[in-house]
Amino acid sequence: MHLTKKAFAVVVGVAACLSLSACSHTRGGQYADGAQGGIEKGATIGISMPTKSEERWNKDGNNLKKKLEAAGYKVILSFADDKPAQQNADIENMVNNNAKIVVVASKDGTAVGPAVEKAHDAGAKVIAYDRLIMNTKAVDYYATFQLEQTGVLEANYLIDKLGLKTGAKGPFNVELFSGSPDDNNAKYFFKGAWQLLQPYFKSGVLVSPSNHGGGVNKDFKLSDWQKISVQSWKAEQAQKDMESILDSSYAHGEKLDAVLSPYDGISQGVINAIQSKRPDMQPGGANWPYITGQDAMEIAVANIAKGTQGQTVFKDVNKLANAVYDMVMEIAQGKKVTGLNGKFNNNTIDVPSELLDPQNITKDNLPDLVKAKYLTQDRFDKLVSGDVAAQ
Repeated sequence: MHLTKKAFAVVVGVAACLSLSACSHTRGGQYADGAQGGIEKGATIGISMPTKSEERWNKDGNNLKKKLEAAGYKVILSFADDKPAQQNADIENMVNNNAKIVVVASKDGTAVGPAVEKAHDAGAKVIAYDRLIMNTKAVDYYATFQLEQTGVLEANYLIDKLGLKTGAKGPFNVELFSGSPDDNNAKYFFKGAWQLLQPYFKSGVLVSPSNHGGGVNKDFKLSDWQKISVQSWKAEQAQKDMESILDSSYAHGEKLDAVLSPYDGISQGVINAIQSKRPDMQPGGANWPYITGQDAMEIAVANIAKGTQGQTVFKDVNKLANAVYDMVMEIAQGKKVTGLNGKFNNNTIDVPSELLDPQNITKDNLPDLVKAKYLTQDRFDKLVSGDVAAQ
């Protein structure tokens, strides 16, 4: 009699489940038969950016928020103030607000892992935005630019300007910086540049007189990239490091031919240091170094126009926002995500990725930033003329 009642209870339970739509799919929209369910209009989507202190993240976050709200979704946009703990709390808040999709540009790609795992466990899809989230299975997609190509563009600019491909023997004095040690992308930026520059260090055409990072020479390896890194990509730290380099190796009129900088903020720190420590070096003059950068920040536009910075790598954040928006829309509509053209391993899984092409920007093609609608013509004109302060 006990077994009969138990069997009856199971039958009733199964019947009840079949009668309720809630039993047919999970909170994240994954149906029992494996098909991907859609996300209703008005659902919440979370966007977590690493900081508000850098111009590009404000553009990235607000561009994507505007597009998703126009499509009928509620958006929680947060900025983590360069604090991994704050970013984790922000993402957990999104989970508590039933976010169906969480887009994360991580401050620290490893530290954010536990928070995205909570989001994933709650049924949300997780998209890594520009910076890969490391050491976890809880990443569904990744959207960024061709990372190594950024470094390739920076290195080729220096190679061309120094005439290395046409046989210039130097030796040329070059100082190198890499990005923040907690940003997985920084390694790839440096890798792209170092693969091109290392042969010239081995031949002695390029030398780094300073002992920055223990010394960059023919034996310097890709795995050493963090030795010359700038924590949090901060201009202030780059300026301090560059001032130390100038004091130690360029205090008596020595020529500084070039600086490999992976980011416009770092470039600004380098420029500040040179202007402070070596006032004899004048932009446009024979003794001003070639300086690279990345992100086409407003300060870089102004610097390139006046000759203090030679180059930047433009990563069109409008295109990146569009790519992630398309991902979100396809997930929301229960469709297969298209546009994927690569994979990135995060030490746990190969994450399906969409990789966009960056663009080299110098004084010759600076107006391309207006053509791309990255800057208005009025803002551009004011930046290049020096009529306004760059943000």
